[in-house]
Amino acid sequence: MKPSLTPVQKLVAHPDSRCWFVSWNPTGTLLASCGWGTRPSGSGDWRETLGFDATTCIWKKKNDDFESLTVLEGHENEVKCVAWAPSGNLLATCSRDKSVWVWEVDEEDEYECVTVVNSHTQDVKHIVWHPNQELLASASYDNNICIYKEEDDDWECKATLQGHTSTVWSLAFDPSGERLASCSDDRTVKIWKESPNQSEQGDLSWKCVCTLSGFHGRTVYDISWCRLTGALATACGDDAVRVFMEDETADPEQPVFSLAAQVTRAHNQDVNCVSWNPKEAGLLASCSDDGDITIWRFQPED
Repeated sequence: MKPSLTPVQKLVAHPDSRCWFVSWNPTGTLLASCGWGTRPSGSGDWRETLGFDATTCIWKKKNDDFESLTVLEGHENEVKCVAWAPSGNLLATCSRDKSVWVWEVDEEDEYECVTVVNSHTQDVKHIVWHPNQELLASASYDNNICIYKEEDDDWECKATLQGHTSTVWSLAFDPSGERLASCSDDRTVKIWKESPNQSEQGDLSWKCVCTLSGFHGRTVYDISWCRLTGALATACGDDAVRVFMEDETADPEQPVFSLAAQVTRAHNQDVNCVSWNPKEAGLLASCSDDGDITIWRFQPED
């Protein structure tokens, strides 16, 4: 039986606007979405949102409601993405002002900006934390990816990944954190692998070990790496959702990914985001400029 991607349910989530982002909670029982001005992230009793006013809002769950805990200010332009570190003690934000900020959270819920990094020359579109380490990656309009690490109580760019020829829209680490997937306006997906080599200055070494090209008709806006199955899902401006699987017999230094399944008219307009359920293998959510969320079931080859 060939791999398949079939719709399970359609949610009319944002009928009067675009749906930008979908995110599962850690138990896979809740799905959050946002349109236009906010982007959800976080888990449990915490949520943060961001908007066009250059601020980041932190919300805390109290009983059955969320109440505003604090507003983080400092960016000079629209905040594009926000992400918690796995430890929950650090929060990262990025903005159209070309900067990445790292915030420290203490036991009294006080937030302090500990670092402002200006390693990009254009808008920073996306940030993502390493799943097992306090390592941060960012993607930008300048076509580059930056990897940050703390050193001497300060966060520094330790690697700049170059290879895309246009805006890098999104990033996703594999479950081990040894590889990073990126997607771009250049219609490609790249897989980067961490090298054990480090310079005397402590700089990290990452290299591109695979490029997926020729599969997408327009900009690839988002990518999601399933921690349960290893499948890669992409959201594309050609209205399609695609799923790629890795050839387990290939050389790890030269991985091979093949298109396992696709739905060419997954939505009526651009697909902006894809997100694998963290607990149920094969369950995928996508959202689009058409305002809808679709839940999919990916069935690998038997």
